[in-house]
Amino acid sequence: MTETELPAALAEPVTRVRGGWTSLLFLANIGLWLGIYAPIQVLLPEQAELLDSANKELVFGIVTGVGAVVSLFANPLVGLASDRTRSRFGRRHPWTLLGAVVGAIGLVILALAGNVVVMTIGWCVVQAGLNGMLATLTSAVPDRVPVAQRAQIGGLVGISQMLGTVLGAVLVTVVVTSVRGGYLACALVVVAGALGFVLRTKDLPLPRTWRPSNRWRDVLAELWVSPCEHPDFAWAWGCHFMINLGNALGTFYLLFFLKDAVHYPDPDTGLLIMMGLYGAALVIGGLTVGWLSDRSGKRKPYVWLAVVVMAAAAFTLTMWQTWPAALAASPLLGVGFGAYWAVALAILTQVLPAAQDRAKDLGVVNIANLLPQVIAPLVATVILADLGGYPSLFAGAGIATLAAGALIAGVKTVR
Repeated sequence: MTETELPAALAEPVTRVRGGWTSLLFLANIGLWLGIYAPIQVLLPEQAELLDSANKELVFGIVTGVGAVVSLFANPLVGLASDRTRSRFGRRHPWTLLGAVVGAIGLVILALAGNVVVMTIGWCVVQAGLNGMLATLTSAVPDRVPVAQRAQIGGLVGISQMLGTVLGAVLVTVVVTSVRGGYLACALVVVAGALGFVLRTKDLPLPRTWRPSNRWRDVLAELWVSPCEHPDFAWAWGCHFMINLGNALGTFYLLFFLKDAVHYPDPDTGLLIMMGLYGAALVIGGLTVGWLSDRSGKRKPYVWLAVVVMAAAAFTLTMWQTWPAALAASPLLGVGFGAYWAVALAILTQVLPAAQDRAKDLGVVNIANLLPQVIAPLVATVILADLGGYPSLFAGAGIATLAAGALIAGVKTVR
């Protein structure tokens, strides 16, 4: 079938999405990220201490590590399944709702978990469900949003991740203070966000005549995206991976940095201040660059701008391990990462190999988000122990970020 013969569900969108659709996608994404990060930040560590206080760090590491592996598989597999779904309710919505329900079931399992094994199973179920939901929500952007509007929507998607993280922490520390109640509250928010988006927005179905191959070899082969055949996709994926790795190296160990290197008297409060500055700057960077990029039609210059700003933040902490330096670096990193996210989704959706594989290919893209979360703690442990401590850690973050800027230069079909 040629490009001109593609069904409506696969055609390139030309009508701008309105505020109602954007708001519902934004809220669904907030619920998704709240369901992931409230447990990671607060509930899982507290539960690990309750179940095995002597080995709480080990328990937390095992649970999150196994869950991360599940997430790497769930994202592209659910994306592949949704690409091939011919339900009258659409391709994405059934999987979005199923992912939310499965994630909520996992959160309920965690609420009832009485030992580490059940806790691990519960978190794996959460990661499977919510990463499936992530695959379909991300694919809603190329499905419905025209290219000229994607940077603005991409900026909002990036902001939703940060806002979901912050609201999740507030929900389970201020509104609901018990571990069990926190998990149940997260489950309700996840399902509510998904229901709002699924019930109030349209999802065009594939025609019944659209029949992709069901041979298992053909299905598995679709998971591979050849960098030789699709070089722009490969370059953009590499850029996305490196910039997320740089951000992870620069943010994962801030609490210990404030305590052990800066010697800030109240590290918890200090981290809250830094994250507040980071979050506010991220919103400003995302909204501003999203508008400018869509207005100009250019993407790569804003990636290079973001890379320079983020690297400047990392190298500031490389040279000075002081509280004023931390206050200066936080908004720099935030505005840079927000600016990058505004154009990242626009670039990545413009280099997707095929319209019929959007969700699967974006699932592959999401691996570039998730894999740094697995790699960064391993790399950071070696750097902090044997390769120069925090100055070297932040230098590594800056170098990884600059490498992202070099990789995006390889993309030829996007300005």
